[in-house]
Amino acid sequence: MPVAPTDVRPAPGLLSPDLDDLGVRFGHDGGTLRVWSRHADTLDLLIFDESDLDWIVDTLPLAEVADAVWEVNTPLLRPGVRYAVRAAGPPGVGNTFNPSTLLLDPYGRGLASGGFGDWRSVAVDGAFDWGDVRKPGIPPDRTVIYEGHVKGMTKRHPLVPPALHGTYAGLAHPAMVDHLVGLGVTAVELLPIHASATEARLLQHGLTNYWGYNTLAFFAPHAAYATETARHEGAEAVLREFKGMVRLLHEAGLEVILDVVYNHTAEEGIGGPLTSLRGLDNRGYYRQHQDGSYIDVTGCGNSVNTATDAAARLVLDSLRYWANECQVDGFRFDLAVTLGRDEEHTFTPEHPLLRAIVDDPALAGVKTIAEPWDVGLGGWQTGGFDTGWTEWNDRYRDRVRNFWLSDVDYARRASAAPVGIGGFATRLAGSSNTFSAERGPLASVNFVTAHDGFTLNDLVSYDVKHNDANGEHNRDGADTNRSFNHGAEGPTDDPSILATRRKAMRNLLGTLLLSAGVPMLTAGDEFARTQHGNNNAYCHDSPLTWLTWEPEAWQNDLADHVRTLTRLRHENPALRPTRFAHEDEAVPGASVMDWYDEHGETMSIERWTDPTHRTLQYVATSTPTHEQANRVLLMVHGNEQPIDVTLPHVDGVRRYVSLWSSADERPRTDEHAYAPGEAVSLAATSMHLFRAE
Repeated sequence: MPVAPTDVRPAPGLLSPDLDDLGVRFGHDGGTLRVWSRHADTLDLLIFDESDLDWIVDTLPLAEVADAVWEVNTPLLRPGVRYAVRAAGPPGVGNTFNPSTLLLDPYGRGLASGGFGDWRSVAVDGAFDWGDVRKPGIPPDRTVIYEGHVKGMTKRHPLVPPALHGTYAGLAHPAMVDHLVGLGVTAVELLPIHASATEARLLQHGLTNYWGYNTLAFFAPHAAYATETARHEGAEAVLREFKGMVRLLHEAGLEVILDVVYNHTAEEGIGGPLTSLRGLDNRGYYRQHQDGSYIDVTGCGNSVNTATDAAARLVLDSLRYWANECQVDGFRFDLAVTLGRDEEHTFTPEHPLLRAIVDDPALAGVKTIAEPWDVGLGGWQTGGFDTGWTEWNDRYRDRVRNFWLSDVDYARRASAAPVGIGGFATRLAGSSNTFSAERGPLASVNFVTAHDGFTLNDLVSYDVKHNDANGEHNRDGADTNRSFNHGAEGPTDDPSILATRRKAMRNLLGTLLLSAGVPMLTAGDEFARTQHGNNNAYCHDSPLTWLTWEPEAWQNDLADHVRTLTRLRHENPALRPTRFAHEDEAVPGASVMDWYDEHGETMSIERWTDPTHRTLQYVATSTPTHEQANRVLLMVHGNEQPIDVTLPHVDGVRRYVSLWSSADERPRTDEHAYAPGEAVSLAATSMHLFRAE
């Protein structure tokens, strides 16, 4: 189908002064509302009664004061006022104007709801006392991310007061802060907290859009995550509670990263809800074919057209707001490839918006994490973003899962794994085959699980997904999970299978937290949370998705392993290089890696690719820039038969001190020392970390 050319006249770009100060700004004579619309004929501001959302107390026309920018000033616009916009325009292909529809201000910082699909913007002052609290500014190499859902993390926490369960305030409660700090994570990455809506099709099945990847307003926090008291007080109090959460987490040294969904909106496909952008300027905000049908590269019905300056600026201004007014430390961009598509709808890493996000002085120091794919043509772009970006590394996830799970499953049936250990080693060392030397290992956000897909426990307990409760006859969710149930599908009382599953989880966590790159742990995996085989639980706001805070003894042991691993990562800079090493020169910040086989001999080319050879040792030596020199040795054994491994003779190393082993049910506290040339017994499919002295 032919693609419509971008329908926007030439402009100075997304940083044009004409696009400054959109939304509501307060002054001595009231408030000013500025709205962008290229194709509208008229725009009106509607002011509503303070207690009755159906009572329009005044209607004021907006005047076009700049190229496609409309404005009105009125003393009626003041903090707490509920308002909406109406737009009228010509009929025609691509236009969806309806002058009777109430529309949200795209820059509105608060929302009020009169029921399903009935929304008003709320003018918000946003005043907040940050005191002397500043952003923690955690360096990327020391960052350990904890991805979780605001509600799900505290909904059932026994030490959080019931009134705070599932709220912003609950997440900042000392019980949660103590857990996060004690676990050794440095940043909390929150699933979407922008105001979102549930699709009608889910409501018809008695379900909800729990994850929140269906954004209604890019500047307003989701009110349902605020306490009942704050919701009753209104949008100002909801925003204040969110900022209070950020302040308390910052006081504890924890960063806040938001998962942001700018690639599409809750307006869905043509015929979907008409709530904001579609009613203001459908042709200016959404990607379309010449006949007005949508170009959907998100799989969600629409795609925001960031090839237009207005749409790109909307995203940039939203980021500036959250990073500065709300002191957020970073962003994870859902389907980030969509944001980098040009006027021909082709991805380019030099897209003006992508460059502005990392170059804008107002976003200096902000962590920017791309989900480097979407569902459109050319949508898989892992490693394809530019300097300044980090990326979710799905290739890391897949290779690590293969090595510890599906390869082991294959070997049980075929007597040998399908591939050698070389690909796994590359991921362990920072994925230099995916990320350029200029970007280095810290361009990779390493993860084994995330909010979508199996939990860690389910990854080692199920061969296939079990999504029947989602209302789509088990058709939704990924079919390829690279999981392994170890001999029984789901729950079992077989002690051998359970022990093997526990060790597999320790191997996955050990790999994650000892790899070069930025590790991301999924909330609840430290306690082996289960979703009973559901790998797409986006529509369940229930105990299925809420964390359980009454772990059994073995679950506490697993959490202790996580605490041990994050501590060891912090203490050993050789595990967290900032650059890739180069064999011909010393590279400050890199870790020089030497690879050995189970005999303590240098790995041969044949051994890297031999499927029967799944044991290696690597010695990582830091090249310090500001920390003490450090050297570690990690043993990895990927076969289900135990093996004796000979420690290598390395110049300058007189002994190896045992720090951690995945074979242990609970972390050991003693540090046994071994001499070079001494044999160490490795259990089947296990890892062992040493400090080389």
